[in-house]
Amino acid sequence: MFQTILFATSATGVCDHAARVAFEMAKRYGAELTLLHIIGVPSRGYSQMVRDVKTGETVPIDDDYCQWVEEEIRTHYRRQLADYDRVRIELALGYPHREILRYLRKNNPDIVIMGGATDPEASGYKKVMAGSTLHYVAKHSPCPVLVVARMAASFWGGISNIVYGTDFSKASDAAFEYAVKIARALDCELHLFHAVDISSVHGGKLMEQELIEANIRTARNRIRGRYVKQLGDFKNYSVEVWEGLPYVEIVKYAREKQADLIVMAHHAREADADNVRLGSNMEQVLMRANCPVLSVNRLQPE
Repeated sequence: MFQTILFATSATGVCDHAARVAFEMAKRYGAELTLLHIIGVPSRGYSQMVRDVKTGETVPIDDDYCQWVEEEIRTHYRRQLADYDRVRIELALGYPHREILRYLRKNNPDIVIMGGATDPEASGYKKVMAGSTLHYVAKHSPCPVLVVARMAASFWGGISNIVYGTDFSKASDAAFEYAVKIARALDCELHLFHAVDISSVHGGKLMEQELIEANIRTARNRIRGRYVKQLGDFKNYSVEVWEGLPYVEIVKYAREKQADLIVMAHHAREADADNVRLGSNMEQVLMRANCPVLSVNRLQPE
């Protein structure tokens, strides 16, 4: 299913959970794994001084420094590298999101894996968002982005339950196709889920329970008409619709199902997704889910 995997890493402990998933996936599929580390951002123009993204210090960049950084990466991942040798280490200079996207467009890997944080001292919000890096990569990536924000109980290939969250947008349709592809390839159960949004209650507007229940019935019928009919001979699925705040309900549902993976669209109904960090539901799911979250923003070629 995967021949090439990119793991974008800060080579620190906050990426260790993502590293475990990346190496396990590569071993399972015999894939070529690339560890991409952005050394730092040039201080100005074409200066030979860079601000190291790990330490925040301004350091002179030369061959010796690059060799030292690579050796640090090999030391940090020495156990994983001892178990799997189809691994390349790539270093780049620049803003992390730009360099990651540059690599993706040039090399076209099957999937990119990222940790949910780069700064262990940052707030919960910044931990997940890693500044703007995750937003820009997820928005513009030509391939799916797997975010592993905390310890994953299973790894790709050991998956038995997938939760697919939809809001019936076109972006969600792309995520659905990829979720089905995974479920078929790994022969696991696929849970199709939608949460009827009642967040207007918090704005002082009450939604009558009869209307909520009507919306639940409508959503369930939309799932069956829009998605189930595309499953063909795939029968290992379920359909569920809950009411509440979408990100809360999808996390609760994933926990109830002991999901190994959540698949969602990067963004949904925002008119201009470049003006938001991530779709608010995706952002909150990343912060709260106890399993990896796969962000899909476009249909994937066969």
